[in-house]
This record gives sequence, C-alpha cells and structure tokens, in this order.
Amino acid sequence: MTEGPQSFSSSSLASALVARHAGWVSEPIEPPATVLLLLEAQRAMFEAATLLPASPLLRRAPRGDGHPVLVLPGFGASDRSTGVLRRYLEGLGYGVHPWTFGRNLGPRGDLPQRLGARLAELQQKGERKVSLVGWSLGGIYAREMARRMPQYVRQVITLGSPFRGGGRPTNVGRIIRALTGANMRERGPAWMADIAKPPPVPSTAIFSRTDGIAAWRACIEMEAPNTDNIEVIGSHCGLGFNPVVLYAIADRLAQDEDGWSTFDRSGIRRLFYR
Repeated sequence: MTEGPQSFSSSSLASALVARHAGWVSEPIEPPATVLLLLEAQRAMFEAATLLPASPLLRRAPRGDGHPVLVLPGFGASDRSTGVLRRYLEGLGYGVHPWTFGRNLGPRGDLPQRLGARLAELQQKGERKVSLVGWSLGGIYAREMARRMPQYVRQVITLGSPFRGGGRPTNVGRIIRALTGANMRERGPAWMADIAKPPPVPSTAIFSRTDGIAAWRACIEMEAPNTDNIEVIGSHCGLGFNPVVLYAIADRLAQDEDGWSTFDRSGIRRLFYR
C-alpha cells in the first residue's frame, strides 16, 4: 500500500468532522431555521417528481470522458441514496463507483483507511485520477481525501457539505459528535482555519440557501483560483436527485483534466443558478 492511504487517519477525519460544530472559530454559524428542517421531506419529494419533466435538459448535459467517479453518501445514508445520481452519470459515460461501506455513520474504526485504499485502487486500476462527489458528510470525506491524497484526485464536488465556520451549523451535530466520539478540546482556531482551506485540487461546492440540514454559509468554498460555489434552489435531502444539481455535476465532471474553469451561468442557466 502506498503512503497516501496510510496518511488518511481516522482521528484526523473525525476531528475535522466534529470541528464543524465546536464553535472555536471567529465565524459562528447557526443551523437552518426549524421550518426548513420540517419541510425537508416534502421538498425532496417535489424535487424527485421534477426528474421526468427535466429529462430533456439532463440529456443535453455534456458527455463524460470515461474517467472514474467515486460517489460518497451523506450521514445516515447508504449507496442506495446515491442511486439516481450514479445512474445518471453512468449514462453520460463515466466510470461511476459507489462507496460500498454500508450506511454512513461517521468516520469510525478503520473507515478512513478503507476509503483511502479504495481511492488508490480506483486510480491505479484505471490509471486515471478519480473525481470525488460527496453529499453532505460524504463531501467532508471527499475534501479530506483530496487534501491527503491529491495525487489520486482529479476534482472534488460537494453537495451541501458543512466544512467551514464555527458555531453549530447543522441540525444533526449532536448525533454526529456522539457517533464519532472525537475529543476536540485540544484543537484551536488556527487548526480549524487550516481545515476550512480548499484542498489542492479543483473544488466545487453546490449549496442551497434553503437547505434545512446544513447552514449554507458553512457549505461554501473560500475564493481561490481552483474553487467555485454554485447556488441552487432546493432541499438538503433532495440534492442527490435535484435535476438542477445533476446538470451542474455533469458540467463540472465534463471539463478537461488540465482545463478546469468556473461554472458558466450565462444564457438560460441564469434562471436556475446563482
């Protein structure tokens, strides 16, 4: 095994995750309003219902070049939750892979090492860098994997992932902290600021101001030459099958490996993206 997977440790990832809710940085972020949380299920169902009428738009997305894409589910979810997204990307011509580790209950045990080993395996098998698409907690995994193993990663796309800010920016923080069991008392603001920095690969954060789970301000990348933030309208639970999100992911993945650029919001796209 190479050094990359070994450097992707359980303690570092658990600490990075729990730090999102520790409140030790100068940018406190409050969780979304309760009304948004209560409407999550209904809004996600509506977004799912728009898939069929949006299919002509989705079919017009640029085709893929066959490079591998690893899709990581959110907290409490499994590969079943990313089925629509994965099938869509497969139809565009990508080599799409599920994470295969069951329900995502946090970076417990040797999960980070297994994720690192899986990333290295996919890259070495296809001899091409892997794009990482992570939903919510899965996006936090993706950013940390890219930070520690950039030689294997082509780009990162996060969907409603709360990777920056202090305070308690999600409505599930207590559950996540209880499951990870990480002790953050010894960490400080400087370390938190470092974790919030973008990974050394192109990174796109897709977020919604009406997210009922994660505060949108915690889900946006810092401005940098290789980062972009795409705002959509939708729920947190619907991000994996919201047609507007699916099209944006397809657009990002279709870029040349050495020609990454920010998302084009001109023309009709102005109606759907901010």
